[in-house]
Amino acid sequence: MRVLLDATAVPADRGGVGRYVDELVPALVRQGADLVVAVQPRDLDVVGSFAAGAEVVAAPAATGRRAVRLAWEQAGLPALVRRVRADVLHSPHYTLPALAPVPVVVTLHDATFFSHPEVHTGTKGRFFRAATRVAVRRAAALVVPSAATRDEVRRFTGAPAERFHVAYHGVDTAVFHPVDDAERRRVAASLGVTGGYVGFLGTLEPRKNVPALVRAWQEVCADRADPPALVLAGGKGWDDDVEPALAAVPGHLRAIRAGYLPFDDLAGFLAGALVLAYPSRGEGFGLPVLEAMACGAAVLTTRELSLPEVGGDAVAYCGTDEAEIARGLRALLDAPQERGRLGEAARRRAEGFTWDASAAAHLEAYAAAVRAPGA
Repeated sequence: MRVLLDATAVPADRGGVGRYVDELVPALVRQGADLVVAVQPRDLDVVGSFAAGAEVVAAPAATGRRAVRLAWEQAGLPALVRRVRADVLHSPHYTLPALAPVPVVVTLHDATFFSHPEVHTGTKGRFFRAATRVAVRRAAALVVPSAATRDEVRRFTGAPAERFHVAYHGVDTAVFHPVDDAERRRVAASLGVTGGYVGFLGTLEPRKNVPALVRAWQEVCADRADPPALVLAGGKGWDDDVEPALAAVPGHLRAIRAGYLPFDDLAGFLAGALVLAYPSRGEGFGLPVLEAMACGAAVLTTRELSLPEVGGDAVAYCGTDEAEIARGLRALLDAPQERGRLGEAARRRAEGFTWDASAAAHLEAYAAAVRAPGA
């Protein structure tokens, strides 16, 4: 079975779908897949560096523009399917060609466009709701990163359960693992942090609930003799309420917007946090939670959608409102032994999430698509 994976939707910063594709491709090769990967020309060297064993082909340079990429997906991608003699096409980011010559597998990463439309911009929400409905109608098989995403997509679209294949994300323990004190100190120094800190990792978008985290941290730390800093790492995003929340932080507390961290600093950042707080209103999976767990961090997150599937009983939970986040944060900051227990339990649980297992689930979806009626 020859698989063409269309990676042209991967953004230049390689966040989100980029991380997924970058980890999935080498895992598919390790699982023995006969794989062709279509990429934007800028990604030829990047993907080629970790996709040894796969054939990597470039789409036209103009696909760097979103409108052109979507048009090429409809006309150029089916032609590429024929040229490389693929048996199945994997579209890893919601959209797919209307007239594909082979069965198509589509990855649906998230159902919050339906369940939490208020946390997305209007245009983005409308686009991905429409794309999801089209994928549900036309794809031979659907890959989702959690049972919660499957259940939510089914709830809003009526798609039958047998069309879905749950493929949990994995974690690269060569990158995300416990580190020694020297590495923690190095990363903290690079951030300008001299004491303890509460960490957050993720794009500052409304569903991540960062303004509520800022206010909760401020409430918990206002009267502490040695208050931990708050470090927000990740993309700037589009949550307009973050800046007002940070502007209201009193001068004796320190909140740091770190932006994107160097990849080599992520383990030290996650492992070095007193608490890794991720009070999301809903996730398709929640990769930062898993990566923090693999680093042995004490994680505070919510029970929304997929997050309990990732965290299990190895993380602490809170509600999404400011008071609940503050209660959970205070409990962990006041209990170093509990933080240590959670960190060890989290590390052990994270070992069960591997990209090889994810790749095996994808291969099952490809096979199911080829077997589907009308394939």
